[in-house]
Formats: sequence, C-alpha cells, structure tokens
Amino acid sequence: MASTTSTEQSGLFGHLMPEFKKASGLDVKVVALGTGQALDMARRGDADVLFVHDQVAEEKFVADGWGVKRYPVMYNDFILIGPKGDPMGTKGKDIVAALQKLATANGNFVSRGDKSGTHAAELRYWKLAGADTAKGSGYKECGCGMGPALNIAASSGAYVLADRGTWLNFKNRADLAVLVEGDTRLFNQYGVMVVNPAKHPHVKAQDAQKFVDWVVSPAGQQAIAGYKIGGEQLFFPNAGK
Repeated sequence: MASTTSTEQSGLFGHLMPEFKKASGLDVKVVALGTGQALDMARRGDADVLFVHDQVAEEKFVADGWGVKRYPVMYNDFILIGPKGDPMGTKGKDIVAALQKLATANGNFVSRGDKSGTHAAELRYWKLAGADTAKGSGYKECGCGMGPALNIAASSGAYVLADRGTWLNFKNRADLAVLVEGDTRLFNQYGVMVVNPAKHPHVKAQDAQKFVDWVVSPAGQQAIAGYKIGGEQLFFPNAGK
C-alpha cells in the first residue's frame, strides 16, 4: 500500500493493520510518501492499493484509468501551528487571513514542498490568500514529511501547516501551539483506491479490494474511530457519506 506520511506518522496504521490481519489473514506493507509520490508509485505499478488525501488528484487518477474506484474513508483537519507567542498575530479561525499576515510580514514558514496532500492543500490556501507567488522571504520548503517539517518549525520558531493526526502524535513540540483551526476550508478528506489491474496485470487487485472493503466496512470504520491519543480521536470515519 502506498500511503501518506500523515497516516503513518500519526500511528494510525500501527493500530489498523493488526485488526485487518485478524479479519483477513493478509499482511500489508505500507510505503509512506507524500500523496503525489504515492500516486506516482501506483502509476508505475509499484503499489496494489492507495490510501491518500488529495481528492482532486485522486479523482483524476481514477478518471485517467489508473485506479478502479475511489472510496471516501475518513477525515480529519489541517491546523496552522506556530510559536505560542504568535508574533505574526495569526491566531483565530481564518487560514487565509493568517497566511496573508505571514506573507506581508515575511514570517518564518516551513512548507513541506513535497507534493503531498498537505502540501497541495497549503498551496491552495496561499492562492486563496493572494500570495501564491509572494509568500514572503521567511517561506522555506524542506522537501520533507510532516514529522521532519514539525521538527524544523519547533527548532526554528516557525509556522507550519500540519494535519491534526501527526500533530497529536508529535512529541517534540518545543514552543509550538495550534494557532488556526476550525476553518471549514481546513477539512481533510482521505480516500482509498485499488490500482487498476488493466494497467498493471501483476497488481494484487483481489487482496487490495479486501483491504478496501474492510476499511469502509463497519468493522474498519470502528477501528479508525477507536484510534486515540490522550483520549483524543485522530480520524473520523465517513465511508459512504
């Protein structure tokens, strides 16, 4: 399975895969990449199933014939993390206003810059902020996963867009805090797809479909809802919605 760093680094798969194995007898090897890289891996035929979060890119993947069908699985949300003191005054519910302030004041911002689902979302927000070409001199791309990006922000007192799951599982918070949350635009939907065996006949489509069927079933959805850190639920199942 090609998936995202957020599902891996949040600890979700460590919780889900033993449950799936009990139900199916199948082992799943997860390769965690940014969503863009995961989709590329599947296009090459190097994955049987995808579990990612960039709905526009996922729908194109299926329309282009690389995937059989896209199923919604679960959601969580993106949050803007930054220094507790919030020197740029971003705190609130409005992600667009927050990024406008960062761009205008050349605030330090760590972008994943890795074509992941989180990076795709972040670029959409910069565009809405009218700052897609002028993000300020403090904007830096790390070309890295969510965990490393949070580490860089923690060590340099920078702002960063994160998914809530990885943040809740992140131990090295230093002076960081959640500053922007609750904007409806920060909604983060995950989808799952079997790679099309018509494109790559070696794809284990039947086993992959067993995983898809399980993760969108009541048992799989319950397993997702049951994953918590410090009593806080990380992902919210919404298959069939």
